[in-house]
Amino acid sequence: MSGSDLLLEYLTKFFPILIFTILALGFGLVTLLLSYLVQPKYPESEKLSTYECGSEPFSDSRMPFPVRYYVIAMLFVIFDIEVIFLYPWAITFKQLGVIGFIEMMIFIGLFVVAYVYAWRKGALEWD
Repeated sequence: MSGSDLLLEYLTKFFPILIFTILALGFGLVTLLLSYLVQPKYPESEKLSTYECGSEPFSDSRMPFPVRYYVIAMLFVIFDIEVIFLYPWAITFKQLGVIGFIEMMIFIGLFVVAYVYAWRKGALEWD
């Protein structure tokens, strides 16, 4: 096979992917452009105001969240990811044997230590 035959074969294999990508990007751009051109443009004070479930806003919407909110969110993500590691271990438990069991008990022990540490530091208290 010559170089041009390899190039032609390569292009033949990946040409549908190129067409699909162009169509997907084109559809997205055309949809955004059409929605921008067709949208009604009536700038009124009610439309430009902050919406809070139909009631009038009573304070500035840009007030900062307490740091505790972010700490609880990070702890949730960390503990959630750690729990995800239990599923593949449970699937392959028989093949791992005693060594796999001991390793997972160490992992769960570290998980419990981290949970107790966060609890004692008050990171799980909401108020």
